[in-house]
Amino acid sequence: MLEIFDVNHTLLSETKSEELFTLRKETFKDRLNWAVQCTDGMEFDQYDNNNTTYLFGIKDNTVICSLRFIETKYPNMITGTFFPYFKEINIPEGNYLESSRFFVDKSRAKDILGNEYPISSMLFLSMINYSKDKGYDGIYTIVSHPMLTILKRSGWGIRVVEQGLSEKEERVYLVFLPVDDENQEALARRINRSGTFMSNELKQWPLRVPAAIAQA
Repeated sequence: MLEIFDVNHTLLSETKSEELFTLRKETFKDRLNWAVQCTDGMEFDQYDNNNTTYLFGIKDNTVICSLRFIETKYPNMITGTFFPYFKEINIPEGNYLESSRFFVDKSRAKDILGNEYPISSMLFLSMINYSKDKGYDGIYTIVSHPMLTILKRSGWGIRVVEQGLSEKEERVYLVFLPVDDENQEALARRINRSGTFMSNELKQWPLRVPAAIAQA
């Protein structure tokens, strides 16, 4: 069974936090060479706190993918770490989420789920499912140009709000991710082009997919 579900920082076990922060270090420091701080082989920062909720994609008790959500009324990376990258950032007041630290461990995904399973798109859809289940109005995030391309290809009707430059003089984008029925249906339909899944199971929260189907 592949499961994607949410866990608040206050409920995160020591074992899972170590696994998560180790995978983040391997992704954001070792592979992408981001300017992140690492301690004891793990990557975490001031935004990993009691205001944080994580989405986990797990199979056989192994973390395959994850991301971090913080309500925009709390300190977050858009208004903190990434703020100097942009000439102007205006996040509207409202019931919105900020998303960061999105990753898929490609090696684990290949070994456990095979090559045909669209894990990135599934995690995108899970962002919508979670937001709708909890009553949020949308998601804001900052992404690189390659990640922007991946988001656009997913079928998600995203909107670029601002463009800036990172500390490496690379383009970064403040993006709004809508969480309405139309976008949920668009992502679910694209994931299910082969008709592998039941019609509504992709729109549930938490998301649970039988292993035999995931590996088909």
